[in-house]
Amino acid sequence: MLATIKDIADKAGVSAATVSRVLNYDQSLSVAADTKKKIFEVAEELSYKRRHRKPISRKIAFLHWVTEAEELDDIYYMGIRYGIERRAEALDVELVKYVEGETIDTNIDGIIAVGRFSEEQVRQLKAISPQIVFVDSNPNEAEFDAVLVDFERVTQLVMDHFIAKGHTSIGFIGGYETFKEKIAPIQDMREKHYRNYLQERNMLDERFIFLDSFAVNDGYELMKQAIHDLGEELPTAFYMANDPLAIGGLRALHEEGIPVPGRVSVIGVNDISVSKYVYPSLSTVKIYTELMGETAVDLILERIDDKREVPKKVYLSNKLIIRQT
Repeated sequence: MLATIKDIADKAGVSAATVSRVLNYDQSLSVAADTKKKIFEVAEELSYKRRHRKPISRKIAFLHWVTEAEELDDIYYMGIRYGIERRAEALDVELVKYVEGETIDTNIDGIIAVGRFSEEQVRQLKAISPQIVFVDSNPNEAEFDAVLVDFERVTQLVMDHFIAKGHTSIGFIGGYETFKEKIAPIQDMREKHYRNYLQERNMLDERFIFLDSFAVNDGYELMKQAIHDLGEELPTAFYMANDPLAIGGLRALHEEGIPVPGRVSVIGVNDISVSKYVYPSLSTVKIYTELMGETAVDLILERIDDKREVPKKVYLSNKLIIRQT
């Protein structure tokens, strides 16, 4: 029920007439700023119809676009899964896990979908439940919540560091994003922002871009290709789209006898647990994957329990970690 002028007046400890005049911005009213502040705060509080969460268990479908075996190729997604599972357990949420391609039970309260999904897949998910939070993609910000990485900022952190260190030839090793339906690949946002950054500075060289997939062995093979194709023109720095690619690239550089960071500097993305243990220890951008998962659970509960209708798009911060590469 909508709060009345009297409700606001009672809680603020003033007269209903004063509340009415303050809320109507009556310029002739002489009232202390603190009183005005109190009235507006009470009005906001009473008009925000937050519903207290009911002490019942919620049943959430967790759709992961990679299997736990596939996570081993890029444990970025493992961190997100851990965050979802731990937060769900802490909040008494029944989590029903699915991998892409499995049929989701319609007897659920909402869906957390991790990964990238085509328009048709999104339509199918919406038909099961309109309460959906996407993690690592944002198919329709006018309808759904999303938890995302700001890859423009990630790229800027890496490139600004390289430029500050005097690098003028900076390569990129990355991969193509694809849907499991195997339709046309999508340009990865890290590649897009790398290109934009260097184009703005008239520094982009297409010869320095190497793309395949995102696993360790892809990083190894792509770095080998870069070394053999470019020879003495090999860039002095490489922005690697994730840590597994960077780890594979380091192995290739070691095998070719190319000093790191003496001849080539390398920075990855994610700060997976092994990054600090490889030799030399990997410089990287920290992505708070577990917090991404936790945030997704909080958002879906807001949608279900608090009846929030306005979609949220949440970007988590990140941090450049400089180690030995």
